[in-house]
Amino acid sequence: MKGKSDIVNAIVKELDQRHGYLESKTLETIYFGGGTPSVMTIDEIESILKSISKYYDYDSLAEITIEANPEDLTPQYLKQLKDIGINRLSIGVQSFHDEDLQFMNRSHNTKEAMDSIELSLQLFSDISIDLIFGGQYSSPENWTQNLQMAIQFNPAHISCYSLTIEDGTAFGNWIEKNKIKPIEDEIQKEQFIETIEMLSQAGYEHYEISNYAKPDKYARHNTNYWRSQPYLGLGPSAHSFDGKSRQWNIANNHKYLTAVLDNEPFFTTEKLSEQDQYNEYILTSLRTMWGCDIERIKLFDTTYQDHFATNSKQIIADKKAILQNETLYLTTEGKLFADQIAEELFFLN
Repeated sequence: MKGKSDIVNAIVKELDQRHGYLESKTLETIYFGGGTPSVMTIDEIESILKSISKYYDYDSLAEITIEANPEDLTPQYLKQLKDIGINRLSIGVQSFHDEDLQFMNRSHNTKEAMDSIELSLQLFSDISIDLIFGGQYSSPENWTQNLQMAIQFNPAHISCYSLTIEDGTAFGNWIEKNKIKPIEDEIQKEQFIETIEMLSQAGYEHYEISNYAKPDKYARHNTNYWRSQPYLGLGPSAHSFDGKSRQWNIANNHKYLTAVLDNEPFFTTEKLSEQDQYNEYILTSLRTMWGCDIERIKLFDTTYQDHFATNSKQIIADKKAILQNETLYLTTEGKLFADQIAEELFFLN
């Protein structure tokens, strides 16, 4: 049976094959994410970093992040992460309430979450805490306390995601069988607005729909993604983007491993049309505090420019966005409907 080390070996081999995808050979960021990378051993993480350094240049100024489960962050593991060059942690806390964590089927408890943050802050100045609102047990009181606790730790970055339940998932099946109640939109809306208000008062900038940071402490990796910078993704389900095309790897671990090790095709490529590039820019830019730059829109055909100008007028009239200094920004009300507003601005044949 293929295991974790096989995935690591396949990622290294994939890098050998695909390092030419990125035009630039200097990396600003490296991100270990997409699941539970903190279950990897230090040797496994280091082997990937050494493989990256064969093809790309990066130094101590590069942002090198690993997503981590609280239960994995022991003092020894944290020190080893720092020793091999990891300089940023994204800790999947999700909640500081045990009932929330049990509902979300997390392996850690509240104490482990708090301990992991305290240990991490002893060695890392740049950490992010991930929280989820809108869950079955995420009462208004619980969510307020979650935010208060996160603020108390004073991390550089906080991510707050709304719990989404899709058909076919465990949560989706529970709702179908009436084991849990559907999430109320109004509760999620109230908790989203409270998040903006509390974190803003605590000195965090709401720089992307789900992300808040102290000034100049934005996640550089994700910010580059939202600002349409090229990136190479490695491993099962990983996505890549070079400005003109998008690629995505096979999602199934076994099929990915077999394809990479047997030198068979393991990713799909989609060349982006002008329409795709316009829609992609709308989707990513609107989510950020930097907004949608009209000068960037002018790089597209006049058909897209006219469409944007016409459709944005109603959004502004509805006070879901403002136009300032040739940039369209979402208001707080607009952020509640970010995906819907993006769809209204999309150009669809």
